[in-house]
Amino acid sequence: MIDAYEDPGTPDSRSGGRYLWWLVARQPRRCAAGAMFGSVWMVLLAATPYLMARAIDDGLEPGDMGALALWSGALFTVGAFNSWLSIMRHRTMTRVRMDANFRTVKVVVGQAVRLGAWLPRQMGAGEVVTIGVGDVQTISQSLTVVGPGVGAVVAYLAVAVLLVSVSPLIAAVVLLGIPVIVLLVGPLLGRLQGSETEYRERQGVLTARIGDLAGGLRVLAGLGGKTLVADAFRRDSQRLREQGYRVGAVTSWVQALGIGLPTLFLAVVTWLAARLAAQGDITVGQLVSVYGYVAVLVGPVSFWVECGYQISRGLVCARRVVRFLRLEPMPDTGTRDAPSEPSALYDPESGVRVLPGRLTALVAEHPADATTILDRLARYTPSNATWGDTRLDEIALNQIRRRILLADHEADLFAGTLQDMIRPVGGAGNCATSHDRPAAATQHNTALQTALHTAAAEDIVQALPDGLNTHMAAQARNLSGGQRQRIRLVRALLADPEILLTVEPTSALDAHTEATVADRLGEARHGRTTIVTTTSPLVLDRTDTVHYLVDGKVAASGSHHELLGTTPGYRALVARDTEEAVR
Repeated sequence: MIDAYEDPGTPDSRSGGRYLWWLVARQPRRCAAGAMFGSVWMVLLAATPYLMARAIDDGLEPGDMGALALWSGALFTVGAFNSWLSIMRHRTMTRVRMDANFRTVKVVVGQAVRLGAWLPRQMGAGEVVTIGVGDVQTISQSLTVVGPGVGAVVAYLAVAVLLVSVSPLIAAVVLLGIPVIVLLVGPLLGRLQGSETEYRERQGVLTARIGDLAGGLRVLAGLGGKTLVADAFRRDSQRLREQGYRVGAVTSWVQALGIGLPTLFLAVVTWLAARLAAQGDITVGQLVSVYGYVAVLVGPVSFWVECGYQISRGLVCARRVVRFLRLEPMPDTGTRDAPSEPSALYDPESGVRVLPGRLTALVAEHPADATTILDRLARYTPSNATWGDTRLDEIALNQIRRRILLADHEADLFAGTLQDMIRPVGGAGNCATSHDRPAAATQHNTALQTALHTAAAEDIVQALPDGLNTHMAAQARNLSGGQRQRIRLVRALLADPEILLTVEPTSALDAHTEATVADRLGEARHGRTTIVTTTSPLVLDRTDTVHYLVDGKVAASGSHHELLGTTPGYRALVARDTEEAVR
């Protein structure tokens, strides 16, 4: 089974079927062993009626107790050996499924890490969660076909050969009848794939909505929108339930036919064999063996139907995984160095120019327009943006990531201590030698206290039972929305980038705290380039330059007070009262 730290390999993402085959090819010996155990196990199940027939014909009917004991002993031995084979088959197939499960998890997690900040821009969180929670398990379960599935084929052929020796007519009926049963179930499997695909897509959408509700429940309650959102969620969940019923209906027919049709076929063949026995064409022992053979075939045929069902579902889930694996981050084709000295950022598409060393604000009628501009300036979307005299897409991406930080107001906060939650990757002290550690630790603590002070977050640490060592839930859900926003700002400040781009860094704060953060942010970032998107006059009053955006384009630029006096649209957007508008 795959080790936790083992390379899972490069998946075949050309199609869902090829991905499933790749999972099999990554563990060929184990899959071969599962196929061998499954085949021998099912063949020996088919051998049981043969041994029973010999015991009847050679021992019981002529009264030969020695032959009866011999064949009875062989029957017991085969049964005991087959019990051991059944254990080994189940154990081996469990390992096959677990390997496929863990390997898919590692592949998906590795792809998520590789995509990084590109992931939420290309796929919703709900779909990723659905892949990790449901699709992985379904994919691993579909690999059952390499064990009992192969065994079912081998057992079917073995029984067909045995039946030829009893009656060519019965053998022909069995050989033609079983494929007909499988073909009858085939159209249902195609319908199942369609229903399952739609169900998984709806499930991903609903999962994403659950995540949104969990993160914004307090805000919804405060705004009085909890009932409205609850009604929408109830409608979506009812539609998902109805789709689940449709999937269940098809599944129930598949499973019912998988058991019912072979049983009906067993009755037909048994009736035919009984007529041949009554006519003297076959012996009583052969009649018993025919019944046993066909009864044994119920298992392989049921396995075929079950494997078809599992593969149909596995293909649906594998296609979703493959679609995720095909996502690519923006290619890093940059080869040039970033500017060696502080330089201006310029976005030609919007007309935003950010001078180095200044605190600049973007004010937009539609907040998404300002966020899109920051994405371009941080090179998270293709653009013609420049840094100094060089296009951003011509600069090596690692240099951009080291010097430009985009701090989203909904950035993820990972579970752990508060200290770990706000510590930037590669932060102070991480790579210090033993000789430098005391000095590095002191420097880090100083920077941490400065960042906490700037974000007005000291009270958060003081209120926690163990301070910075307090364990925090994922996304810091044990804090309020305003506290989480300040923690995110602390983390961004502690990274101390040359250029800091922040999205609505104070939107969830009360007026007093917001004013405090605005005052301290300018001081802490003095001489370094900082951009904020906001419509708060408390923040705008403390910025050096404001760009007012209309439909994603710069409509006016200047100081906050200049724009209040000269730009009616700006004044209507940001002025909170009449006094502010007149001033």
